[in-house]
Amino acid sequence: MQIGRIEGCTRVLGKSQGYIGLPLRDVVINCTVGGVGTPAMETAWFPTPKEIEAINAGAPVILRVVGTGHPPVMLFVGEVPA
Repeated sequence: MQIGRIEGCTRVLGKSQGYIGLPLRDVVINCTVGGVGTPAMETAWFPTPKEIEAINAGAPVILRVVGTGHPPVMLFVGEVPA
C-alpha cells in the first residue's frame, strides 16, 4: 500500500521518529462506544496494481498496529476521486 496525502490533512505523524511520515486529518465522529464528538484520525492508503489484483482474488487487507496495545480502529473505503 502507498501512503496517500488525505484531503484536509491537519498534521503528519512519525516523520521525526524516522518513519516516512503519515499525513492525517483530525475528525470528530459519532461513535457507538465513545458517543457524539469522539475525536478520531483518518489516513489515506492506495493499493498498488499488484495489491488490487490480490484483493480481487480474495486476499485480505491487513491492518498492522506497531506496539503491544491495540487502539480501536475502523477500516473503510473512501470516496472515488473526481
